[in-house]
Amino acid sequence: MLRYTTLPKFQLTNKDLQSKSNMPPQSAIPDFYYFCFGAYEPFLTIVGFLGALADPLSAHNSQAPWSADALPYQVLPTATLVTILQLAHVCALLGCVNLFVLSAVRKHLSNNLALQENIVFSLMTPLLIGDIFHMWLTFWALKDQRSNFQSWSPMLWTTVILGFSLMIPRICWHLGIGRYVDSRDGSFREAYAPVNKESFKS
Repeated sequence: MLRYTTLPKFQLTNKDLQSKSNMPPQSAIPDFYYFCFGAYEPFLTIVGFLGALADPLSAHNSQAPWSADALPYQVLPTATLVTILQLAHVCALLGCVNLFVLSAVRKHLSNNLALQENIVFSLMTPLLIGDIFHMWLTFWALKDQRSNFQSWSPMLWTTVILGFSLMIPRICWHLGIGRYVDSRDGSFREAYAPVNKESFKS
């Protein structure tokens, strides 16, 4: 004959039901952020690297407007070619790091959201700093051309727009929008944790 311990009875109020319907996100890197940083960003960086590899001269000459007294290069100096390819390679490498790290934390730390958040934070923080400095250095280097939008090349427009398309979601992640935040959601998650099976006795 089976014996079992009597579990305490819980009465769910309307407030409890509403709380359950508003459960916090169950991942520190949910689908939207994973798409932005684990798919979209690696895609952009790899395509940029391949474009620079295929046509480094155009990749270099289209980075910024050229003044009237300076003509674009017809042939890149060796040092400039090496610099362009190395820069493109580093960008692609960062994109691949995003893909592998975020995929690993989603797969292996789905049951430890506090640790998952800490690791993703360690990845996102330097990248956000990089986003901010990337924009600041771009506008600083443009000097008088920074507000002359008509002279901007399509490549420069692409660089700025895509830069903001990554920086804004990264800011949203740091603000805790649409993702699990342990300091905010940890107690709520523990309150609705499933009952331990060891509570039952046979």
